[in-house]
Amino acid sequence: MKLASLKTGRDGQLVVVNRALTKCAPVPDIAPTLQSALDQWKAVEPALREAAQALENGTIADAREFRASDCAAPLPRAYHWADASAYVNHVELVRKARGAEMPKSFWEDPLMYQGGSDDLLGACDDACFVSEEHGIDLEAEVGVITDDVPMATPASKMPVHVKLLVLINDWTLRNLVPGELAKGFGFYQSKPATGFSPVAVTPDELGDAWREGKVHLPLVSHINGTPFGRPNAGVDMTFDFYQLLAHAARTRRLGAGTLLGSGTISNLDRSSGSSCIAERRTLEQIEHGAPRTPFLKFGDKVRIEMFDKQGLSIFGAINQTVARYEPPG
Repeated sequence: MKLASLKTGRDGQLVVVNRALTKCAPVPDIAPTLQSALDQWKAVEPALREAAQALENGTIADAREFRASDCAAPLPRAYHWADASAYVNHVELVRKARGAEMPKSFWEDPLMYQGGSDDLLGACDDACFVSEEHGIDLEAEVGVITDDVPMATPASKMPVHVKLLVLINDWTLRNLVPGELAKGFGFYQSKPATGFSPVAVTPDELGDAWREGKVHLPLVSHINGTPFGRPNAGVDMTFDFYQLLAHAARTRRLGAGTLLGSGTISNLDRSSGSSCIAERRTLEQIEHGAPRTPFLKFGDKVRIEMFDKQGLSIFGAINQTVARYEPPG
């Protein structure tokens, strides 16, 4: 089943979307928003699946053309958005670039931060920034959305709590990161609004590509139409999503609609490219003695997408333009 939120109000209008990503239909009698559906997932999931099947069959009322540009983020605002660094080889590489040693514990205990969830970007929304000097970078990721997760739920019991998957562009301002981390209190200004795929999908839509808490497919990124990376999200993922969720829930409950990102997807086999510019610059530093790839500029375009084994887009594309922020008035 595929779901999206059309732009209306603050929380969007929930629609079911067909597998070809060409048609959608509102389901107000089932749930007006995705958050409301997640709040009562067990009760409404059967009806949502019936509506999705009716859309596939062409028998649902109010079917309309699906356009990614009409979509907000699946959850336009969320109660909880956290991002991990599940690909520890990436963490090691990026820390090396700024001369920071990586503790051995990072291979055993996940890194995670809680981000801003009040302003989540739709797939085709401009990504607006104050200054190019901040070092604008993409981070292509996969994420999960949960129902209510009790405190201290172990990884072994997490599969039933993963209700939806999404793609993520966790925009990062690289030149602000070192100063913030030096304060010892984590990210804030260096992590602006995050972009999401137009569609969220239930795990069964991925077939056998979803197994062991990982998505075993390449995540494809382009910058200005040029291929940038296609690392496989299921390879070299040190901590799977079940482990990450158990880490997040160790000392607190996770409310329905919790979003958890994987962190930048990265493979040890560098031939598949990278999912962020910082990683590529680090590799260039190691090989050439200096980075060669610039961070993003206003007007640059970033596209992130994942395809099934038949070459069909699963989530639709994150297709955003880097733009200069213009204050209101």
